Parts: sequence; C-alpha cells; structure tokens
Amino acid sequence: MKVKDLMSAPVFSLRQTDTLYSARELMQMQRIRHIPIVTADNIFIGLITHRDLLSATISHLAEVDPETQREIDAGIPIQEIMRTDLKTIGPDDSLENAAKMLLNHKYGCLPVVDQRILVGILTEADFLKLTIQLLEALDDPS
Repeated sequence: MKVKDLMSAPVFSLRQTDTLYSARELMQMQRIRHIPIVTADNIFIGLITHRDLLSATISHLAEVDPETQREIDAGIPIQEIMRTDLKTIGPDDSLENAAKMLLNHKYGCLPVVDQRILVGILTEADFLKLTIQLLEALDDPS
C-alpha cells in the first residue's frame, strides 16, 4: 500500500499570516490536531499542532478570561509559532516507510507533498483506522 491509499485529502490548511485564533477555531470546528501551513500556491511551508497552540496559550493559572485569550490569539500570526523543520512524505511512498517515520521521529502526522505542493496528510489516527480494519478482517470468519 502507498501513502496516497491512506492519507486524508483534501487537507484543511492555513497561511502563515493567519492567526492563532484561526488555527484554534479550525482545530475545534474540524476536530483536528494538525494544520499544514501553505502559500497561496499551496506550497507546503510549515505545520502548527494542537500542542503548539497549548504552548502559546497563557496558562489558566494566570486567570485570563476566554475573551482576552481570543484577543491575544487574534494578534499573533501563525508564522510566529509554526514549525518549519519537518519531515514530509510523498504520495507514492510506502505506508511501511511512513509508519517507521512516524514512530522513529515521534511525529503525530506527516504532510504529504508532491513537488513541494501539499496533497494530503497522514496521521497516527489513519494508521489506527487501518489497524482496526485489519483486525476486523482477521476476526471475520467468512
């Protein structure tokens, strides 16, 4: 199997000039934990994760109300906290290679890029779904 057989596409993405508020809202609305960052031409340039957002959030111990946090988030462009030192994978690479990359680097996802263009995303959850399908197939007596 190839990466393109399991990856999610199309991908929810943002631009580096979008704000932390946009990222937080997109993650909550779509129930995702990884957002690739692309240029206007869909060239992959970075990634923001749920963990990155948590790191950029003022601690609840500071007793900042949600509205103030929203205002702060709306003033911070994603480029301030996005990761750019990432591994990517191609759509025709093997799933075995992708799984090893996720495991060895302790990544939660791999952006799928074809000639610098973002074409999909492969996540740990995609592999869990595949594992469930394989286990169900093994348990199916027919």
